[in-house]
Amino acid sequence: MKVLFEAKEVTKQFANHRALDQVSITVFGQSIYGLLGPNGAGKTTLIRIINQITAPDSGSLTFHSRKLVPEDTAKIGYLPEERGLYKKMKVGEQALYLAQLKGLNSYEAHKKLKHWFEKFEILPWWNRKVEELSKGMQQKVQFIITIIHEPELLIFDEPFSGFDPINASIIKDEILELRDKGATIIFSTHNMASVEELCDHIALIDRSKKILEGSVKDIKNAYKSNTFEITYAGQKKDLGIFLDIHFSVISQTPGEERSTAIIKISDSKTQNDLLSALLPHIMILSFHEILPTMNDIFINKVNENKQT
Repeated sequence: MKVLFEAKEVTKQFANHRALDQVSITVFGQSIYGLLGPNGAGKTTLIRIINQITAPDSGSLTFHSRKLVPEDTAKIGYLPEERGLYKKMKVGEQALYLAQLKGLNSYEAHKKLKHWFEKFEILPWWNRKVEELSKGMQQKVQFIITIIHEPELLIFDEPFSGFDPINASIIKDEILELRDKGATIIFSTHNMASVEELCDHIALIDRSKKILEGSVKDIKNAYKSNTFEITYAGQKKDLGIFLDIHFSVISQTPGEERSTAIIKISDSKTQNDLLSALLPHIMILSFHEILPTMNDIFINKVNENKQT
């Protein structure tokens, strides 16, 4: 995969607070990159630096393998966490104005906006004032304005804030479609379920430093604990009697026709060793490894970082 954007050793100091401390990230083209971290970790500062709203004290930013320059903002779409529509303006009038600021002519802007307003089922609100819209509808309008000029790089700061589950799902589908059509996306979120569903790669920032980066798949594999869930026929309650000290039964849930057990294997044994020990005694219906969730990894890494 080709690198679209890269930040190298970016540092930013505000008075007595260091917001970013030599943070580096690598974002591949046509991918979704999750920027994670607790409140105040430095995520929004990095996003503002990428958008050239503020400048780093040191470090470098590259776009298409060259220095990021002010003109590149035309190729970036940014949806900030703090939304900013003019409450007294009519929705359509404001959307047309902002779309033209992004380089579209009046005809193009009107045609594209009508398409997106119909798609998001908010066209009937075209001539209503922004203040008359629900928060979710306002979010849809801002999302449309962010993507209307089809930028190469999209940056969303908490894009699902204010959406109910149905509309959040719609936005997730649109983000995936934008990626599939060629866009590269960076988004910041506290919703770890969205990270699991959407992200190809992530970086975890805590207390101004990057403490983890990589593909979601590789990170989950790196933090797996060699723990497995087994579903088997019958109600046999204690599988431990069939296992030696290399296997730890974490829990068992007996059922009328089938039961479930969670078992941890020591590093010196394999999945096949566990199956060989159990197969003479139970009928195994399913067997799979339990991988940690991104939420588990997030909490563990941040807690580890507090202790260093």
